[in-house]
Amino acid sequence: MKGKVALITGSAKGLGKKTALTLAAQGCHIAINYVHSESEALALRSEIQHLGVQCITVQADISRSEELEAMVKQVTDALGTIDILVNNAGPFIRERRLFADYSQTQILAMIEGNFVGTLLLDHLVLQGMREKGWGRIIHFGFGHAAESRAWPHRAVYAAAKTGLVSFTKTLAVEEAPYGITVNMVCPGDIRGSNKEMSIADARQIQDGETPLGRPGSGEDIARVIAFLCESNSDFITGNIMDISGGLDPIRPWIKPT
Repeated sequence: MKGKVALITGSAKGLGKKTALTLAAQGCHIAINYVHSESEALALRSEIQHLGVQCITVQADISRSEELEAMVKQVTDALGTIDILVNNAGPFIRERRLFADYSQTQILAMIEGNFVGTLLLDHLVLQGMREKGWGRIIHFGFGHAAESRAWPHRAVYAAAKTGLVSFTKTLAVEEAPYGITVNMVCPGDIRGSNKEMSIADARQIQDGETPLGRPGSGEDIARVIAFLCESNSDFITGNIMDISGGLDPIRPWIKPT
């Protein structure tokens, strides 16, 4: 993937940061997107530049269409046509609440940040990918999103992501003739510092909630994304991939006795 241009949204820290570092290590030029985490973005830019690739930082809120257009232009002007788009950013309200208890402002923010913004950003990069005859688009979901099951207390987030499942599959079919693949990765419940952790370090931690027995790490997600972005992964498109160690976020795991 040497010389490919990758834009990763929400990549100043967490899973996006780990993905940016992984793609940079494979030779990609990186555009780091952030909203508020400027200091983290600048520190990551310096770290990535030491890997011998180009890297820029771009502030943009993916829920605002005008900011998306400006971001894509800035990336294209600085690095060239975007080859890889990783739609990592998306608001999530961890506090559990019934749908009736959300405000309309919160509902719209969740839908625009997790669904509408992703569609619009995909739309902005497609033409450049088509002209090159090559492109990789990655969406983010949640475990078992492809089944569109009821997820009490997560109604808005689940609605946005399950809608994105259908869009992922549709866009994959439409863009396959142009050499563009579209896939979704669905991380398990990876929290806090684990999002930037290596697999080796995660194996040193016990996790009684995950059937595998250890928590997920940022590397678990980033290595799958990197694989999907390889040229020889062009036969993999329209897939919804759970990367969860067997964890079901909706139904609790019944431990063996």
